[in-house]
Amino acid sequence: MHTTSATAPAATAPAARRLPLLDVLRGVAILGTLGTNIWIFAAAAGEAAPLLGGAGAATDDTVIGAVFELLANGKFLSMLTLLFGVGLAIQFRSGERRGRRWPGRYHWRALFLFAEGTIHFVLVFAWDVLMGYAVTAIVVAWLLTRSVRVQHAVMWIQLALHLAIIGLITAAMFSLDPAEQSDPEIEALYASGSWIEQVQFRLDNALAFRMEPIIAFPFLMFLFLLGVRLFRAGAFGDEAHGRRMRRRMGMWGLGIGLPLNLAVMAGPDPLFFVERYVAAPIVMLGFLGLTGILVDRLRRGPVMAALESLGRTALSGYVLQNLLASAICYGWGLGLAARYGSNPWFVAGLWLAISVVLLVGSRLWLRRFSTGPVELLQRSILR
Repeated sequence: MHTTSATAPAATAPAARRLPLLDVLRGVAILGTLGTNIWIFAAAAGEAAPLLGGAGAATDDTVIGAVFELLANGKFLSMLTLLFGVGLAIQFRSGERRGRRWPGRYHWRALFLFAEGTIHFVLVFAWDVLMGYAVTAIVVAWLLTRSVRVQHAVMWIQLALHLAIIGLITAAMFSLDPAEQSDPEIEALYASGSWIEQVQFRLDNALAFRMEPIIAFPFLMFLFLLGVRLFRAGAFGDEAHGRRMRRRMGMWGLGIGLPLNLAVMAGPDPLFFVERYVAAPIVMLGFLGLTGILVDRLRRGPVMAALESLGRTALSGYVLQNLLASAICYGWGLGLAARYGSNPWFVAGLWLAISVVLLVGSRLWLRRFSTGPVELLQRSILR
């Protein structure tokens, strides 16, 4: 009985119909993720900046940096994670309607995503999220065969575990009070080093660079399962019920999350993890609701169509934005970060320029193809 009631609101939608809001949200999440990562690419120490205690180029002491931090830091990582859970719920429902055994071949898709993430980590970007998503997807895919009560229990247990971990890390940071460091050798690697040297640096420090998805695994589990729950409750549908849910998420997420986020930002530096992993997910729900309200009320125009196109090619867009940022910022490419990375206007302009490329490029690509190039590769190999 509980399973039926949990899935009923979304079950009224036709199985083959796409939900435009989900594609728009994916597009927003891709651009928002770049809004955080672009400060890492522009930092003097590049990808190693977070390991040295720096969040990027002048995010703490400039108005532009503070705005990007408030709007982007952790919010769109959370949104992208939640939307992966939604996608998993959609695939589960599709397989269920067709009478297919679950998880069936889905594990192959997850393993392929892990392979894609590994290649992306080694060759492009040390803070790749795909590997963590792949591992989480395998566990959650199995959980979807359990009862809804078990799924909800696991979701809340993972949230409690996540909050405990963040609490311990924050307490440790207050006791250690780490200061931001500089390392001329690492800065030289990203300012003038070769691509092969950067690949070797990632491999040499793989455990440190992979620590985030390991520590944040309960966080990923919670958001995947929250995405499943919201989808089953009809939060992304066109019905009045879904619109009401989005209004509530927008009101409560922004009403509670933004003041909390501002308070944490104004606090001492050791509260960074609280900002990124506690306040940010609440704001994310507000952004999700606000985006839904705008999609519901505004006519479909070129901006919304471009976001929807980027959402349909989200995996390709994620990889491409990191390739472009690397080629523009690092020494093996144009090397502009060493010259202009300390200028917040450069960083903001770079984010805007890459965003426009992604939006226009995805729109043009979909005029000829049904999905993005990385998605097409995945589909052709798995078939």
